[in-house]
Amino acid sequence: MSTCATASRDLDEPLAGTAATARTWLLIEQPGPWGAKALTSSHLDPAVGRALESAAAGTGVRVALIRRPGRHADCHAPTRHQVFLAHTGPGNAWLRSATVDSPEELLALDFPTLGAGDHGGFGEPHLGAPLALVCTNGKRDRCCALLGRPLASELAATGEEGLWEVTHLGGHRFSPTLLVLPHGYAYGRATPAGVKEILEAVRADRILVDGCRGGSAWDRPGQAAELAVRRTIAEHRAGVLDVLGAEHSADADDVPLWQVTVAHTDGRQWLVTVVQGASLPPRPESCGAALGSPARMDVTAVRELPASQDWHHPSA
Repeated sequence: MSTCATASRDLDEPLAGTAATARTWLLIEQPGPWGAKALTSSHLDPAVGRALESAAAGTGVRVALIRRPGRHADCHAPTRHQVFLAHTGPGNAWLRSATVDSPEELLALDFPTLGAGDHGGFGEPHLGAPLALVCTNGKRDRCCALLGRPLASELAATGEEGLWEVTHLGGHRFSPTLLVLPHGYAYGRATPAGVKEILEAVRADRILVDGCRGGSAWDRPGQAAELAVRRTIAEHRAGVLDVLGAEHSADADDVPLWQVTVAHTDGRQWLVTVVQGASLPPRPESCGAALGSPARMDVTAVRELPASQDWHHPSA
């Protein structure tokens, strides 16, 4: 059976620069089935889901539902909800947790402040394993069920800690997709062995670049640029690189391009040229969709700039 993930893999579509963008993630446990737009088509009160979407819009916060791997009976039994709040900004990454009787309580949060990296005392610091979130929402795209759910089940069977299913991480064609918090790096075409290696690196405060789609703290050109610098200088430590900005323009053929400045905490900086290409030949961006040419972020140059000894991390 041909799927969007099969086509993407067979055509060797690049992963870098394809992660969802969110500086802060708000994750709400909601057992039971999920619809395509889970915040308003699950056992979460749809009015609360719409209100959460509205509160988060434009703030840098992304809201998603999570559940433990396994069977998801259609059960409305009342339950408390585990909640995780994570900020992915380099140098200020944190992960906190709480339980609430009703997700409606979360509407009292100051979403712009959360998006800026201030948790406002929410919950308690999460001291357990990093979170490994596997997209399994087959109502959004069948690849997430066909590939994501077996991955989550196999990892759960091995006793992997911090493992949750999540509603949507974008990029169905890269299934199985994975997001690891608190640093917020996303991965595609994940395997059980690969996930274990990713989590082992995160526990050592390191970032594995193989299979990485990018860090959610930045937009797509920034994600591609930061990963390119990591590869160029073999830098694996978390939190030492930041994207300072990007100048957007177009080449002579009107192809979008960005000059992205990436900085290291040691003062080094790089200017990275990222060009928006088109993935050819055409392929479906999701199962059942018409053939298209998804945008891709191609890094064409990485140039080190004179080191600035006066630069300090913006969160310092």
